[in-house]
Amino acid sequence: MPPMAFRGLVTKVGFMDKTATVTVTRWVAHKLTTKRIERSKKYLTHDPENKLQKDDVVIIRNCPPVSARKRFKLETIVSSPETERAKMRARRAAEEAKASSTTSVSPTSALRALLSEQ
Repeated sequence: MPPMAFRGLVTKVGFMDKTATVTVTRWVAHKLTTKRIERSKKYLTHDPENKLQKDDVVIIRNCPPVSARKRFKLETIVSSPETERAKMRARRAAEEAKASSTTSVSPTSALRALLSEQ
């Protein structure tokens, strides 16, 4: 079998150990009208570390059969909404911590500043 690599979306994960379902969509031309039609196919993919999450965009590659229906293995994770969301939360928390530490003014020093201006 020639080497194949597909880019797809993880649609089902967590129901089987070390296995995820990846939906690969492609565009084909209709025979008569030559309009573009979207076709999709689901592949069972071997994920040895169970690190895939739903809605991840991944690249899968064919491999020797792992089980009766698993013929593909996970190559790379292109993007993951959950990890990107966690990174954004961490970045926002760090910025808020930095902002609160630099702008924290004690009430007594603010009162002294107001009195000195008068």
